Amino acid sequence: MSARPCIAVIGTGGSISTMGRHSLDLYEYNRFGRTVEVEELLARFPELTDQFELRPFRFSAIVSIAMGVDDWLSLNRKITEVVRAEPQVAGVIVPHGTSAIEETAYFLHLTLKVRVPVVIVGSQRPPNGLGTDAGINLLNAARVAAAPSAADLGVLVALNDEIHSAREVTKISNHKVSAFSSIDSGPLGYVDPDGAVTIYRRPTRRHTADTEFDVATFGTLPRVDIVYSHVGADGGLVDAAVALGAKAIVMAGMPPGLEPPAQLESMISASQSGVLVVQSSRGGSGRVLPRRRELDAGVVFADNLNPQKSRVLAMLGLSVTSEPESIRRMFREY
Repeated sequence: MSARPCIAVIGTGGSISTMGRHSLDLYEYNRFGRTVEVEELLARFPELTDQFELRPFRFSAIVSIAMGVDDWLSLNRKITEVVRAEPQVAGVIVPHGTSAIEETAYFLHLTLKVRVPVVIVGSQRPPNGLGTDAGINLLNAARVAAAPSAADLGVLVALNDEIHSAREVTKISNHKVSAFSSIDSGPLGYVDPDGAVTIYRRPTRRHTADTEFDVATFGTLPRVDIVYSHVGADGGLVDAAVALGAKAIVMAGMPPGLEPPAQLESMISASQSGVLVVQSSRGGSGRVLPRRRELDAGVVFADNLNPQKSRVLAMLGLSVTSEPESIRRMFREY
């Protein structure tokens, strides 16, 4: 009989690690429940150890809305240290809160330099809740992390039997178990009930060891703010972001990536003053196309990245260069 694959489990908290007050505490558990460390989480699902040798590593036990840039940098280092110190580890899973899972995953997708699969996993219901998805999501994440077909795909997000690229996945529902989607492209593959991991397509954009972002020694990243567009929006929030010291502003424009006139004027002024401005869209699908006036003012266009992922790439881009044309290239390549 072959040895069980060795999987590192680095706990960060979130719904998947938070016990509700009772089995029907399905939405207020983050306020009144108890977040557990990774060892206690894994002990609730002994089925996992039947198939895998799990190596738990503590990192944090917080809700994901409390995650900060410093936590991202520390998590990058923690994953790297574990993989380097444990050569028998075939893959890594990171239990994480679903509210910020796509942002953490995309940051790691752009910065990690490890070659083993790294799978971020969450749940929509707490581990002790009625109908919880925590156990099956953990099991499927371990299956993906151990699968040779998952190697070199970058950081993955596994929930609800689906395998998504960190670049493309986003949370589209507040409460449904089927809360995550890669809207423009669909999942990379699936985990079926027999445990088979099937990959149907591969990411084409640069990631992990193939990126220019080396944050191993970073203590922080540049401040980047997101400004939302809506009917009647003026330039006040753009001006406030500049005054607060933002090095870049991501515009969550009205689809297909447009601002009301007063907001546009402040956006152009900020770009011309040397603040990086990234034009994204709140629409959630499709490329934001370059427009001549904004191009001439130095604005960068977000391709099809949503505002929160545009912010991640803008922060990392500014850690390398402040040249808009170079950051435009990054949005095309990543």
